[in-house]
Amino acid sequence: MSTERRRRRVIIMGAAGRDFHNFNVFFRNNPDYEVIAFTAAQIPGIAGRKYPPELSGPLYPEGIPIYPEEQLPELIRKYNVDLVVFSYSDVSHQYIMEKAAIAQANGASFMLLGPNDTMLEAEVPVIAVGAVRTGCGKSTVSRKVAKILKAKGLKVVAVRHPMPYGDLRKQIIQRFASFDDLDRYDVTFEEREEYEHYIENGFVVYAGVDYEKILQEAQKEADIILWDGGNNDFPFYKPDLFIVVADALRPGHELTYWPGSVNIRMADVVVINKVVEADLRSVKQVEENVRRVNPEARIILGASTLYVEQPELIKEKRVIVVEDGPTVLHGEMSYGAGYVAALRYGAKEIVDPRKWVKPGTDLAEAYNKYKHMGPVLPTLGYTEKEKRELEEVINAIDADTVISGTPIDLSRVLKVNKPIVRVRYELVEVSTPTLEQIIDEFLEKHGLK
Repeated sequence: MSTERRRRRVIIMGAAGRDFHNFNVFFRNNPDYEVIAFTAAQIPGIAGRKYPPELSGPLYPEGIPIYPEEQLPELIRKYNVDLVVFSYSDVSHQYIMEKAAIAQANGASFMLLGPNDTMLEAEVPVIAVGAVRTGCGKSTVSRKVAKILKAKGLKVVAVRHPMPYGDLRKQIIQRFASFDDLDRYDVTFEEREEYEHYIENGFVVYAGVDYEKILQEAQKEADIILWDGGNNDFPFYKPDLFIVVADALRPGHELTYWPGSVNIRMADVVVINKVVEADLRSVKQVEENVRRVNPEARIILGASTLYVEQPELIKEKRVIVVEDGPTVLHGEMSYGAGYVAALRYGAKEIVDPRKWVKPGTDLAEAYNKYKHMGPVLPTLGYTEKEKRELEEVINAIDADTVISGTPIDLSRVLKVNKPIVRVRYELVEVSTPTLEQIIDEFLEKHGLK
């Protein structure tokens, strides 16, 4: 009789990011587990692929299939799955426990992998920037940290949380140093939103699928690595300084969304952003929540200050507002910086784009799924089809101006028949200590000042 113990059968629930990292660092070479499948959610078009043999390793010579999350109950039963591992972010505690209930109702156990099992250690110092929700203004903090370090003569390399939505074999390690690199890797709008501002300011950005290999390359050319987190996930690299951004316009979310509620407890520094736009009661609520669960964290109050090119193209004009997709989709914001700029600079009318959206398109599906969305266009652009759909809607709408609240330079990727006004936003601290003061202390501690 064979005494060989059966490997525990696993399904990893994901959204093309944390799921692959969890597999790579915990399951790929682990003989105690057999990963049967990934499931995919949040991002359109990422199911139906395969995690390829080039990434899956010798235990999985055929690769691993990726199914739509809706098939999870059927997959658990069909493959007699022992364990479901939840591996994506920006979801409420209620949502995640509903997924746990589905897994357990079909017989499987449910797991959340934590930092000790998933964080990699770098040979150079790591400053990580995370958030409690998508749309908190994390990119303004990341940009400011990068600029402060660069001004002090340090070589900063940004490593961005993964967004591998295409051919995974071509995305194992990606290095972005120019706008030509964005075209070479055929990136999505979401990726452009996160990479363009670094490239504009002369920084190198790494991303991809295998973050151990990425780390090996990034630290070769860095004095400091800046981990730029996605959604509200916690870092893949162990941070020496962890800065977490909370949102004064969404008080309470810092305690009720996963894994942002992990970040707020791990943070060395919490930036409570948008304090100018929020009421005082909301700011105080966020501050009290932070102090209750992480009394050692240092708190900075910040404002996302808007800068608008050609405001005369907004005043008394009929405008279309385009916002970055993640913020107004799973980030659950009804609008973003573009809408605020339209109001602040005196638009005559914010044209609701929905009546120009054709039934059956991905845009129509997004409006149907995310009913909280206001009269704005999300930058769906995961596929060429979605980019063309967005372009067609903008060109069809009877309006004078497009207000772009996304970090993308839309004129690089869309051909539209209306002038585009870009809205930029930067962090301004309205309390002390400032980010620069905290970074100075950090550099002195690590012998880099």
